[in-house]
Amino acid sequence: MAVPQKPGGGFNRPPGAGGGGFRPGGGGFNKGGFKGRFVPRKEAEHRINHFIRVPQVRLVGDNVEVGIYNTQDALRMAQDQQLDLVEISPQVDPPVCKIIDYNKFLYDKKKKEKEMKAKSKVSEVKEIRFTPNTDDHDFDFKAKHAESFLKDGNKVKAYVQFKGRAIQFQERGQLLLLKFAERLAEAGILESMPKMEGRRMLAMFAPKGKKKA
Repeated sequence: MAVPQKPGGGFNRPPGAGGGGFRPGGGGFNKGGFKGRFVPRKEAEHRINHFIRVPQVRLVGDNVEVGIYNTQDALRMAQDQQLDLVEISPQVDPPVCKIIDYNKFLYDKKKKEKEMKAKSKVSEVKEIRFTPNTDDHDFDFKAKHAESFLKDGNKVKAYVQFKGRAIQFQERGQLLLLKFAERLAEAGILESMPKMEGRRMLAMFAPKGKKKA
């Protein structure tokens, strides 16, 4: 059957073809339903709104009476609050859902993950090498690097390398490392006094505020 044309071109919409229902690919209903605030990706982290296709869901959260609801009723409740119905535990029967702002939920989740990742960062040990005859320019250059390492949360192992007859200048190496500790006082703490290991004199520095291991 031919579809009648509107005057001036175009087609009339067949009866029953307009209005309600979810927008294809959208995050909610058209007029009379969810506002298309969120367009889920094909591989979204959670099923939301009309992508939740089970007959019943268990609602939890502060803004609802906890219990089992018909999914369509839960969707209408989310619609009334201008929020999203989000499936947070799909592995149980019925799935657990919350009525929340999904964009804000994802933002808060990523923020927490970032904070946890920063807290769990494993500190590295950075090495700074001196000789008994290290000059002031080289000393300052290496001190700046060490300060940067400490501020990033890493430990610093500073050592004076003695080669050949230089081993007789151990006192000079100790003074150099103590001077280094004084220079780093604002960024790190000296964990122990300089000590000899083979032909090297070592001193370990930890970021300020961290307890000695």
